[in-house]
Amino acid sequence: MADAHHGPNHDYHLVDPSIWPLTTSLSVGALLFGLVLLFHFDPNTNYEGLMATLIDVRWFIVGLAGAGMIASVFGWWGDVIKESRQGDHKPIVQLGLRYGMLFFIASEVMFFFAFFWAYFNFGVTEEAWPPKGTEAFNPIDMPLYNTVILLLSGVTVTWAHEAIRYGNRSDYLISLGLTVVLGVLFTGMQAVEYIEAFSVFGYGPDAEGVVRTYPSVFLIATGFHGAHVIIGTTFLAVCWFRGLANNITKEKHFGFEAAAWYWHFVDVVWLFLYVSIYWGIFDRG
Repeated sequence: MADAHHGPNHDYHLVDPSIWPLTTSLSVGALLFGLVLLFHFDPNTNYEGLMATLIDVRWFIVGLAGAGMIASVFGWWGDVIKESRQGDHKPIVQLGLRYGMLFFIASEVMFFFAFFWAYFNFGVTEEAWPPKGTEAFNPIDMPLYNTVILLLSGVTVTWAHEAIRYGNRSDYLISLGLTVVLGVLFTGMQAVEYIEAFSVFGYGPDAEGVVRTYPSVFLIATGFHGAHVIIGTTFLAVCWFRGLANNITKEKHFGFEAAAWYWHFVDVVWLFLYVSIYWGIFDRG
C-alpha cells in the first residue's frame, strides 16, 4: 500500500501547501506602500501622528519588504526546482510552464504598449515633439553603444541555448557568462545616462508647475526597460550558477529557456525604444 502512494499516477502535478504565495503578496504590498511613501514625501510638509512615523521608517519598510520579496522568490522557485528533480514535472506540466511563460511575456508586451501609446499620442497631438526647449539625447552616442551591447547579448544567449541543447556544458557557461556581463554593462551605461538625463531634464514640473511630458515618458519607458534588464540579468545569472552545479542539462533546461525568451523580449523592446524615442521619429522640436 505504501508504494501505491509513492508517486503520482497521472500527468498533472498537485503542489504541496506552501507559505510562499502569502509571503510574496505581503512583501509586494508592503514594498509598494513603502515606495509610495518615498515618492510622495514632501520635505516642506510637517507630517504629524501616524504619517510622521511612517515617513521616519519608510526606508526600513522598503528594505524589509524587498528582503521578504527576495526570500520568497528564492524559496518559491527553489521549490519548483525541487519538484522538477523529483520527477513531478511530467510533459503536460512542462507544456503548462511554457504556456505560462508565454502568457507572462504577452502581458509584458501590453505593459510596454501603454508607454509607446503615450509617446506616440503626444508625438501626434503636440505642436512640437520633443517640445521646444527640450534637449534630447544623441542617438549615435551612448544609446547606440547600448543597442550594440544588447544585440550582442542576444547572440550570446542564443549560443548558450544551442550549446545546452547539444549538451555542451562548457560552451553554455562561457556564452551565458558573456550574456550576464553584457547585461551588467548595459545597466552600468544606462545608470551613467540617467545621471546625465536628470542634469538635463531636471526634477519635477517646470517653473509654472506643469508636468513635462517628454521627460516623463522618456524616463518611465526607459526606466522600466532598465528594470527589466536587471531582472533578466538576474534570471540568467541564476541559470549560470545552476549550470555550474549541473542542474541545467540537455534533457532538462526549461528554466534557462524561459530566461532566454525573456531576454529576447527585452532586446526587442529596446529596439523599439531606440528607434522611436532616441531617434525621435517625430522630431518636430
